[in-house]
Amino acid sequence: MTPIEHLQQRAKGLHLYGLLAHWHELAENAWVEPLLTWEETERARRSLERRLGSAHIGRFKPVADFDWNWPAHCDRTAISELLTLEFLNTAANAILVGGSGPGKSTIAQNIAHQAVLHGHTVLFITAGQLLGDLAALDSDSALRRRLRYYAAPALLVIDEVGYLSYSNRHADLLFELINRRHEQKSTLVTTNKSFAEWSEVFPNAACVVALIDRLVHNAEIIHIKGDSYRLKEARERAEQRAKKRKATGRSSI
Repeated sequence: MTPIEHLQQRAKGLHLYGLLAHWHELAENAWVEPLLTWEETERARRSLERRLGSAHIGRFKPVADFDWNWPAHCDRTAISELLTLEFLNTAANAILVGGSGPGKSTIAQNIAHQAVLHGHTVLFITAGQLLGDLAALDSDSALRRRLRYYAAPALLVIDEVGYLSYSNRHADLLFELINRRHEQKSTLVTTNKSFAEWSEVFPNAACVVALIDRLVHNAEIIHIKGDSYRLKEARERAEQRAKKRKATGRSSI
């Protein structure tokens, strides 16, 4: 392919039909290549902006600033592998298990952000928001549309499974969603409960075993143990304020 033909392919990819209609008149002009580059760059920027907005990842601490020494147990290698996004290529799942505060959501947000940067569609949502939204729909057609919406992203992150308990209907809706995504799209779940305790999250729900079976099939399960990082930061801020007040008190004497 000649340089001119390559430029023409780029113009076709951008659907610049006006330019293509006059291609033989304009192709050798020096401004054509910069024009295509500007258009590609701007479209990529706007696409990234849209995908970041629709992903709803929220504010988070970059993984580069994550204190890997704080959790008592954390498989950094396994998390680094998730950050490569290789699991998306096989529609595998990932499950981060641990108590409140050691960094599960932060890690999940970083993985979601990396996925958006690499061109994947992503949705980050808490289990409460997801199941509340689905359960509130009172027509079959609206529910089917909403299930398609949640089934569509290449990566769906369901945060905070286990902090609330849910009805049988909630469990059935989550099973339906996970079943639709099974072996088709990747789902990342953060939970503070072991799978043996999920019967407490969905009391009396008949589908819990099947739900867990779909989730853990071809999944990376990572346990993170440790005290709350938020409490650690709160204590550090309190200590800094106390030192500052003490120093201010001394200087005023």
